[in-house]
Amino acid sequence: MAASPSTARAINDRLALRLLQGEGPLTATQLKTLTGLSRPTVADLVERLRESGLVHVVGESGAERRGPNAKLYGIVADRAHLAALDVRTRSVSVVVTDLLGTTLAEASAPVGDDSGTGPAVDTAVTLLERTTKEAGADRLHTVAVGAPGLIDPDTGELRDSSGLPAWHRRLVGVLQERLPARVLVENETNLAAFAELREGAARDREDFVLLWLGQGVGAAVVLDGRLRRGASGGAGEIGFLPVPGTSGLPSATGCDGGFHELACTAAVEALAAEHGLDRSAALADGPFLDALAGRLAVGAAAVASVLDPGCVVLGGETGHQGGTALAARVESALATLSPLRTEVRPTTLGDTAVLRGALLVARDAAQDVLFGPPAERV
Repeated sequence: MAASPSTARAINDRLALRLLQGEGPLTATQLKTLTGLSRPTVADLVERLRESGLVHVVGESGAERRGPNAKLYGIVADRAHLAALDVRTRSVSVVVTDLLGTTLAEASAPVGDDSGTGPAVDTAVTLLERTTKEAGADRLHTVAVGAPGLIDPDTGELRDSSGLPAWHRRLVGVLQERLPARVLVENETNLAAFAELREGAARDREDFVLLWLGQGVGAAVVLDGRLRRGASGGAGEIGFLPVPGTSGLPSATGCDGGFHELACTAAVEALAAEHGLDRSAALADGPFLDALAGRLAVGAAAVASVLDPGCVVLGGETGHQGGTALAARVESALATLSPLRTEVRPTTLGDTAVLRGALLVARDAAQDVLFGPPAERV
């Protein structure tokens, strides 16, 4: 069935906006070439987008030609302002951008263990409000929050999880109460994987697993280019994976005895101490890296045997600091444990991965509202 005129216009507008976003300012002729649309159709959509306040003239083409230069059209970047929060156990980081993702202001603040739920939430919200003001934004359109813990796939809310501070769960509700903005929340590991897929180590992959190696241990599963959350939002809870070499078995209430016991920050520091090194020196020491890689390969082998992703990205603090040297050793050790060929790569986004992922989620959500849904969903 042929698309109705209104549906066709929506599809054409969305296509043009995506091109303007990805390619930068374009002339009407360039839009015609890239879209394959007729000149009158392009002229109509440009005028329609200008009247809606989404597109404006940003200059003229520099090509030498007879007559006046062609107008360059670009997205109105300040049509909406976005924010991303990276919420850690003891800190929060904020970045505010325009609709195109250009950073306007950013800041971080510590949150002490003894702060209490109310003061901790106030610290985070105040930091966001102050950073928004510094960015020159009157109001935020969409805010995306990355936090440890499970996200309920039915409600989109951060679920109660043992070991996480109560202020994490309270923060999203307070943001929704105080801000005239859409507030989204996602697991930090999933956001890091989303960023690696779009901008980082997995840009050329449709299938991969991100191993998050930090204070907590987790994984994010991307198959066919899509993040997989599981029936309860717990896909990738690899910290609970029973593995050899631990003190026992994990339980429903704690991951001690699971892969977490081998790969979390405390475990890495303890392993470094066994080698007579502090953490920073250990991550440059060959024998230590070999020992750590052997541990990480155990978890990676379990992932490979079930999912066969073809690629594992090492993220989080340990993955970032270990870099290529650690990734190469894990790949080598993994090859001795599994017949499935699996490439192991280090993160290319490092400490910025969660914020970058949150910004991408916020930008996609805002553009779906302002530009209309993607063409395949129109």
